Amino acid sequence: MTMWEEIDRRFAELTGAEIGATYKTYAEGIALGRPSTPEDVAKFVSFLAGPDSDYMTGQTPLIDGGLVYR
Repeated sequence: MTMWEEIDRRFAELTGAEIGATYKTYAEGIALGRPSTPEDVAKFVSFLAGPDSDYMTGQTPLIDGGLVYR
């Protein structure tokens, strides 16, 4: 079971919502239209470990698909 499936299941138990409803509502609030995956984070870690990130300093990146706008 993925993290998102577990979160959705627990919200369904707490709120009485149908399975999948909380996940759908959450995903619709993300600019890219989907929650993150482990692969999304792995790609960023790969970028940080590579030469393309050599000029990046002191940042706090968000890997959230546009959930939080700053």
